[in-house]
Amino acid sequence: MALIVQKYGGTSMGSPERIKNVARRVARYRAQGHDLVVVVSAISGETNRLIALAKEVQATPDPRELDVVISTGEQVTIGLLAMALKDIGIDARSYTGAQVKILTDSAFTKARIQHIDDAAMRADLAQGRVVIVAGFQGMDADGNITTLGRGGSDTTGVALAAALKADECQIYTDVDGVYTTDPRVVPEARRLKTVTFEEMLEMASLGSKVLQIRSVEFAGKYKVKLRVLSSFQDEGEGTLITFEEEQQMEKAVISGIAFNRDEARINISGVPDKPGIAYQILGPIADANVDVDMIIQNVGQEGTTDFSFTVHRNDFTKALGILETVQKHVGPSRWPAMIVSARYRWLAWACARTWVLLPPCSVPWRKRVSISR
Repeated sequence: MALIVQKYGGTSMGSPERIKNVARRVARYRAQGHDLVVVVSAISGETNRLIALAKEVQATPDPRELDVVISTGEQVTIGLLAMALKDIGIDARSYTGAQVKILTDSAFTKARIQHIDDAAMRADLAQGRVVIVAGFQGMDADGNITTLGRGGSDTTGVALAAALKADECQIYTDVDGVYTTDPRVVPEARRLKTVTFEEMLEMASLGSKVLQIRSVEFAGKYKVKLRVLSSFQDEGEGTLITFEEEQQMEKAVISGIAFNRDEARINISGVPDKPGIAYQILGPIADANVDVDMIIQNVGQEGTTDFSFTVHRNDFTKALGILETVQKHVGPSRWPAMIVSARYRWLAWACARTWVLLPPCSVPWRKRVSISR
């Protein structure tokens, strides 16, 4: 008998029938004698609907109140799944993030987990119940509802597996594993039987939608056995995410390519070419909890240089507003010719290990390839 944490995404919970399918899958594992903790996302599209609703009321929603609104999607699905399990004779109990006591910091919409109280879950497991937990959410020290950012249900699943010392964390999605690239873009893409945490971290950080990057970091840090499976197939081994294999160390070959269609590139021209200028620009960006991906600074000419960086398109407007404040602080006389421009881009990443799709010399080892949209 093993303790297994299963996480089901929005597509897997997309309709009453799919929720019943998830319940039947959970029942099969329970019949084999396993203890189960199930983490679920909101119904596919529900979080987007709630965000749009919030923006109809307030153009730039207050982060605390936005978390209150968008956390309700998972509250619906945990209750529905508990009902579906009870309907087929499986005792189950649902918990919101606050009820489990997933303690986070107070960075609304992008909170980070600080501690998990596993007492209530262990008590239910000891009584033979299936525990169902709302993904994507938690509670700060002041009792405020917080959310973990897009894809945060993956992080919830892995964090619970780490806290409970589960034997395995299974991530169920609409694909049957991690592929060498997006099969919707490249039909010849192949499923990987195994991939290392380091490789998965690279792909997740640069556009692969299979797992949220923070969930991969969590799994690697706490050595959580992680497997990606399809919720629409009854059989299959999926992809096991594991540690670097000794015989593969430092093999400079390619394992996959990840795409990101949500990057916004911001260019700043006429920046003073002097030490510390990058920090003056990016320090306030980081302080505002905006993640910066690629950074490029050109060779300076006549005392100035061009500076470019990328952020997620959702943070684009926020980053531009911060730059306006930074420019005023530095002083227009010191940035007399500063010009800010931006556009969205596609990014592709060639991740190291197994050759696939491209000739070996087409994408150099660990090199990012930028593709203008």
